[in-house]
Amino acid sequence: MTVRQSKTGRGFLYGLYMRRLRRQLEGAAPPHHVGMIVDGNRRWARERALETAAHGHRAGAEKMREFLSWCDDAGIRVVTIYLLSTDNLSGRPDDELHQLFEIIGDLANDLSRAADWRIQHVGTSEGLPEPLVATLRAAEDRTAGNGGLHVNLAVGYGGRREIADAMRSIVRAHGKNGGSIDDLAELLTPELIGDHLYTQGQPDPDLIIRTSGEQRLSDFLLWQSAHSEFYFVEALGPDMREVDFLRALRNFATRERRFGQ
Repeated sequence: MTVRQSKTGRGFLYGLYMRRLRRQLEGAAPPHHVGMIVDGNRRWARERALETAAHGHRAGAEKMREFLSWCDDAGIRVVTIYLLSTDNLSGRPDDELHQLFEIIGDLANDLSRAADWRIQHVGTSEGLPEPLVATLRAAEDRTAGNGGLHVNLAVGYGGRREIADAMRSIVRAHGKNGGSIDDLAELLTPELIGDHLYTQGQPDPDLIIRTSGEQRLSDFLLWQSAHSEFYFVEALGPDMREVDFLRALRNFATRERRFGQ
């Protein structure tokens, strides 16, 4: 009986706190674009003595389904989720990568059938298995006409690689038009580079959230995050709660964004 009362009490107090946070956010403009670095999945699995890291990755993927619903409810228009980096492709064991490929494919497929969301793969296809590339492409095609939350799935993604790919794209296009290197040097601007990034046409992220308490970017949206606000959550990826998300939004709402002024 005591245990039941304790759980009820915690649930009641949690609900009160959630309502208080939502009241504090009334009238505050939400970030237009949120980046999410999902971290701590493997640690979560180890702490629970689970057999493989895949258990943590599956739990993290399930949390991202929740997270996107929170973002949608909050009026956020674009979310970029960092699921698999180019460094992961060379630094993780093959068996873990194969399980990750399957988990990410399932997530992309599920999200492409949820609500009115538009799914976009941002990253390179190099190093990804063809079935995953096909699943990501199908998710994009299936949701191309959707007008709801825009979800970027950063898979096979690296910020340095993205900038290098943008520069290669600019050079190739300039060369096809018969332009010289001197001409290109005059034309090259931050705006031109931005137009050739994986996220071309999208606003830069206003807020980047990272779970697990780590405070680093890990090659995520290096170009786009020049003026982003950052919020670090102590909870591991699968343990992130909606209250943590609302705290991040509350913290963002209190910051004065100067953009160098």
